[in-house]
Amino acid sequence: MICFERLVRAHINTIIPETLDPLQFAYRPNRSTDDAISIALHTALSHLDKRNNYVKMVFIDYSSAFSTIVPSKLITKQRTLGLNTSLCNWILDFLKGHPQVVRVGNNTSATLILNTGAPQWCVLSPLLYSLFIHDCTARHDAYTIIKFADDTTVVGLITNSETAYREEFRDLTVWCKDSNLSLNMIKTKEMIVNYRKRRTENSPILIDRAVVGQVEIFKFLGVHITNKLTWSKHTKTVMKRARQNLFPLRRLKRFGMGPQILKRFYSCTIESILTGCITAWYSNCSASDRKALQRVVLTAQYITRAKLPAIQDLYTRRCQRKALKNIKDSSHPHGKRYRSTKSRSKRLLNSFYPQAIRLLNV
Repeated sequence: MICFERLVRAHINTIIPETLDPLQFAYRPNRSTDDAISIALHTALSHLDKRNNYVKMVFIDYSSAFSTIVPSKLITKQRTLGLNTSLCNWILDFLKGHPQVVRVGNNTSATLILNTGAPQWCVLSPLLYSLFIHDCTARHDAYTIIKFADDTTVVGLITNSETAYREEFRDLTVWCKDSNLSLNMIKTKEMIVNYRKRRTENSPILIDRAVVGQVEIFKFLGVHITNKLTWSKHTKTVMKRARQNLFPLRRLKRFGMGPQILKRFYSCTIESILTGCITAWYSNCSASDRKALQRVVLTAQYITRAKLPAIQDLYTRRCQRKALKNIKDSSHPHGKRYRSTKSRSKRLLNSFYPQAIRLLNV
């Protein structure tokens, strides 16, 4: 059955129309967490590059998102996207009538038949959820809703008034109720990025009369973002995880493993940690943070006695590869973009898209 679900998932991916929200980055070709983070940062930095502007980012969390899908509403939205009737009927039948019991020791509860939600073990569930929330889009041009499966982020570009910002969340609350989704107010957080010298007091937003908590640091799709858009916190976390994996690397060398095996272990563990979403954050790192990251590579190089690529080289290579993929993909939010925009700040100049364009023009 799992194999069959994978076949159905592959078939759905081939027939999803281009009209699907381009800011949904999960379970789509040429989309990743790197893209979601890069676009969120580029949107914010482009607005902050102008005077007297600030940005509010709200990281939304849903309570039991997959378990609250209403199959009938899902099918209606799938038909809107153009999926054929027979496929929609199969999915409707697939999601209904799931028996569930709870077993504790030798005691088993009565069987309950579920007709709501997509099972967590279902291979199709993440894709079906992405289709279910495809119509969750911003109502105002100054706001962007970025989605990666059930991780939803609202980027609000504010100049003077916050009226439209609060209207956007009222609309979002109405959409959640219509879609049978419940916001988890404990995990939903707001971050304010404000470089203005004269700052006004920012009152928190309310969703269903509940206050959204404000934070200075948030882990967004595996990357620690601060309200100053600096990366020391993230690089320290990355280095700590990478250094922990130096110990098993030393142990493998002590057991007599050859340079090739040691190098492969490094690539699969330490390098993958150091380069996670690197295109989104590395270019705006401080010089001291870059040196600290490179020291981890030099330590691993000393242990393996093999030539390892520098962090800067890995970043450049991945930027070029991702930029070329985006250019070839006309449906990508920033595909077919060659001309670099002017910027007042180094934060915007060093972000992914201007950097990638400069690398392509070399």
